[in-house]
Amino acid sequence: MADGVESWFATLVLFSSLSKLLFLQSYRSTDFEVHRNWLAVTHSLPIDKWYYEDTSQWTLDYPPLFAWFEFILSQIAVHVDPMMVVISSKEYASTRTIVFQRVSVIVTDLVLAYGIKEYCHYLHKTRKLTFPAANGLILALLVIFNFGLLIVDHIHFQYNGFLFGMLLLSITRISEGRNIEGAFWFSILLNFKHIFLYIAPAFFVYLLRSYCFKSNAEKPEKASWLLGVHLWDFSPLRLMKLGFFVIFVFVLSFGPFILLNQLPQLFSRLFPFKRGLCHAYWAPNIWALYNVVDKAVAIIGPKAGLIHKHAVKVQASMTGGLVGQSQHLILPSVPPIATVILTLLSIMPALLRIWYRPDGARGFLRCLTLCAYGSFLFGWHVHEKAVIMIIIPLSLLAVQDRRDARVYLILASAGHLSLFPLLFRPEETTLKVCLMMMFTILAFYSLCLVHCGKSTSKPTSSDIFTLPLVAPYEAMYLSGLAVLEFYNSIVHHLTPMGSALPFLPLLFTSVYCAVGVVWSWLLFYKNFFSFGEVIFVPQPAVTTKKKKR
Repeated sequence: MADGVESWFATLVLFSSLSKLLFLQSYRSTDFEVHRNWLAVTHSLPIDKWYYEDTSQWTLDYPPLFAWFEFILSQIAVHVDPMMVVISSKEYASTRTIVFQRVSVIVTDLVLAYGIKEYCHYLHKTRKLTFPAANGLILALLVIFNFGLLIVDHIHFQYNGFLFGMLLLSITRISEGRNIEGAFWFSILLNFKHIFLYIAPAFFVYLLRSYCFKSNAEKPEKASWLLGVHLWDFSPLRLMKLGFFVIFVFVLSFGPFILLNQLPQLFSRLFPFKRGLCHAYWAPNIWALYNVVDKAVAIIGPKAGLIHKHAVKVQASMTGGLVGQSQHLILPSVPPIATVILTLLSIMPALLRIWYRPDGARGFLRCLTLCAYGSFLFGWHVHEKAVIMIIIPLSLLAVQDRRDARVYLILASAGHLSLFPLLFRPEETTLKVCLMMMFTILAFYSLCLVHCGKSTSKPTSSDIFTLPLVAPYEAMYLSGLAVLEFYNSIVHHLTPMGSALPFLPLLFTSVYCAVGVVWSWLLFYKNFFSFGEVIFVPQPAVTTKKKKR
């Protein structure tokens, strides 16, 4: 980035860090105690006990590198408050503990800042004419002040910022053609938090196709090609080189536990499959829509004479806000294997596209985003917080293309509102509403500065709902988010349903936001197949007439 923007970037990071200090004493979820307990486990016990310790219900269930991260933090924590690293079944939250853990999140967020700085530098260097330095500042604002990261990490409490920083570094290095380094960073990321397996297929297919297969300038007239690649273009040396760095990271991470013969125990912690289809707070995905259809049919069907009342199963816990296995009332219950198959089917077109037509760095980034979309929409026991895994990569595209900006604004608005139930106390209502309003206004205004000048269509006086970059009917939907929150926060509690149906606001939020997320996914898929930054498109040896694009 230019020197002027460099100085602004430093100021931006400093301002964001100071702003996050304001949330030191705000609401914190049970995740705060989760990480406090992990500090205690990794500090007080030898490594062979880490994944067996169960004094607290908040057992260690992240990959080994995150456990070592907690171990390093615990070496500082013990000097701040020795009681912080004592294993106990009771929660512990002294003032020193709160300050230490909150500040540790703020400090590690510097990795996020560095990651987005590197990506902005890459964009400015490679697309100086189409991506001015000021656009880099806008992108940095959208990532560093992302509403979802702000409330999940700095209020609700988690460590996601530095993980997304590593993801941005991985994306940047691959975009720069430094594929080994990009794969290395992503391997480290997987060993910090395994939820990023959702987007691993994009990395695997893109690196195998674009790095391990290299197209030559000169081809024989009769070329033997299979699955869109020329077989002699495959480089075993590159595959071994790539595999070495990836395997090295995994061996470094899991090696000690393999030697201790603890791999089965470790995996049982990482992948607890006994949880139900949906999290307590439904993620705004396909299953939220499936659940509400099931509930509606169970209620309306018998009254309308469409089904017999005895066909309705015993009341299940799908709308009870509980975690665990549950049955649907009318529709078939969904087994885990069905979610795996649907997820694979949802991402397969994107993977095939970058295999047969690798459209450069932006093609890879779009495929990565679609993998995150597919896992979020169709995955098993998806947390609503996982929507951030779509929003962050999509923000990188939003500043580069107007069509991606449209998708981003719809997704970010619906996805961020779906996070509101995380801060459920009335005391946080004003805070979360104001924070989301500020970020949403920032997103619309800044992306309009980037793209509205290129727009050929302008709102007409006949449009009742108008917002920049989105269609009128989409603006109407986004306006409905405000109506939804008004009902959830105020109206619902003033009606008899407030006590009779306490989980109704959760249902409304999940279902309404799911409509926006699904629509943004369909729109993004449509855009994905309309781009064409082609690196190499294999052709049969004998061709007739060249098709016009």
